[in-house]
Amino acid sequence: MNLMSIDLNLLVVLDALLDEAHVSRAAQRLNRSQPAVSNALQRCRDLFGDELLERKHGAMRLTPRAEAMRGPLKSLLGNVHDLVDPPKISLSDLRQTIRITTADDPSFMIAGPLIAALHRTAPGVTVIFEPWNGEDAAAKDLLNGDTDITISILPRDIEGLERITLLQETYIVAMRKGHPAAERFDLDTWLDWPHIVMSGRGEAGSPLDAQLRSLGRARRIGVVVPSFQLTLSLLVQTDHIAMVPRHGFMLHGHPGLVGFDPPISIDGFPVNLAWHTRRSGDAGIRHVVATIKEVFTPQGS
Repeated sequence: MNLMSIDLNLLVVLDALLDEAHVSRAAQRLNRSQPAVSNALQRCRDLFGDELLERKHGAMRLTPRAEAMRGPLKSLLGNVHDLVDPPKISLSDLRQTIRITTADDPSFMIAGPLIAALHRTAPGVTVIFEPWNGEDAAAKDLLNGDTDITISILPRDIEGLERITLLQETYIVAMRKGHPAAERFDLDTWLDWPHIVMSGRGEAGSPLDAQLRSLGRARRIGVVVPSFQLTLSLLVQTDHIAMVPRHGFMLHGHPGLVGFDPPISIDGFPVNLAWHTRRSGDAGIRHVVATIKEVFTPQGS
């Protein structure tokens, strides 16, 4: 059967006919003329190759085929109705688990306000924060449905993702208070001390190293760690230096640390809030995205 040949309006008439088992009552219910409904019944008989309604003992009765069709037909029409006019779900009635993939520094900016807001507006929503393993992995997880929302750097122009930019992040160089490099902080001093690198994938190199090579310089990487908080802890306890996201540092930096502008011009990066386009109609996703946008208040701008 060619689905393009099926008239959806015909199925609406058929639903009324199967409910009423009577052409006149179906016509009255649909506010249509009896001849029009009779014509529709004949078209349905031709379409399904079955009488659907037949006269027995002076009354119209559904055929076995028609009886079998009633449930699936109502389900089909209900699904079409929900597709065209989705039911409005009260946020207080939502029962949903939403997974958010993010590095720990953006999570420090949004986790507390987000969870507090959801507790007030959608208490049935459970949020699972998942670790960030790099921009490619974050995009892949969104596309595969392994996560619902990502707060991340993302590769450009990925088809199938909706995204907004929460902030344009920049860098600050952090070190402990009293660090010898703080007395006269310049490029030479910066490169004299071992560096901490943050990488969700355990990668030691970064675009900064390529930039330094273009200047004929290099830094010494002392340790690679997966998280912002571990970086701050190491900075307090050692003479290592780290280049960290400015907003996260200003919001959740350690009182034992100081920060300086990098001694060379270094490009920042966008922090994106992203989700799959197929989830754009999901009430839970929409509400969490809107709440993140509302509560996101970066510091140090």
